[in-house]
Amino acid sequence: MNTKKVAVILAGCGVFDGSEIQEAVATLLAIDKAGAVYQCFAPDTDQYHVINHLTGEEEPAARNVLAESARIARGDVKQLDTFEPSDFDVLIIPGGFGVAKNLCTFAIDGPGCSVNPETEKAIKRAHDAGIPIGALCISPALMARVLGEVTLTIGSDAGTAQAIESMGATHKNTAGDEIVVDAKNKIVTTPCYMLDSKISTVFRGAENAVNALLEML
Repeated sequence: MNTKKVAVILAGCGVFDGSEIQEAVATLLAIDKAGAVYQCFAPDTDQYHVINHLTGEEEPAARNVLAESARIARGDVKQLDTFEPSDFDVLIIPGGFGVAKNLCTFAIDGPGCSVNPETEKAIKRAHDAGIPIGALCISPALMARVLGEVTLTIGSDAGTAQAIESMGATHKNTAGDEIVVDAKNKIVTTPCYMLDSKISTVFRGAENAVNALLEML
């Protein structure tokens, strides 16, 4: 049996300005537990800004999304523009505000957001190739912006759900570890820390999403 390969797109390191670390680690662990292997990717671009995670204050500093993502990937992260869908079976994007700040501008511009070109290209190419795509937490906003008419979840926040639907997607309310499967588009989403979840709930959501994605193959 061929080992399944999963591409994971990261958005930096840290919930407020990068990838949500616990969601990212839960995703990588779930992939490993399922007997698959992963390769992390990130765009080589500056973060939108840098947040002191102790104080919540913005810092007058600049950090690179690729370099910060390497903290989570233990150094093994590739530039997103090298992603080739033919090399992978699944694509998955953990959440964190960095998704809505660095991979797109949803946190600033809402439904009218723009998407990082490398990120948009990776999602479109994966979708066109029929590769299942997973999106955790706020990452479903990327699916809505790039792909439009998809069915997904960010949990149950009415304002965010409305913004998602204004981009053409259909939103379904879910609990923290539940998933929504869009079989037609091969998209699996789960809310994780978009809800007031425990880390165990986040892991179950990530694991449920990973398993559902692999079952599509």
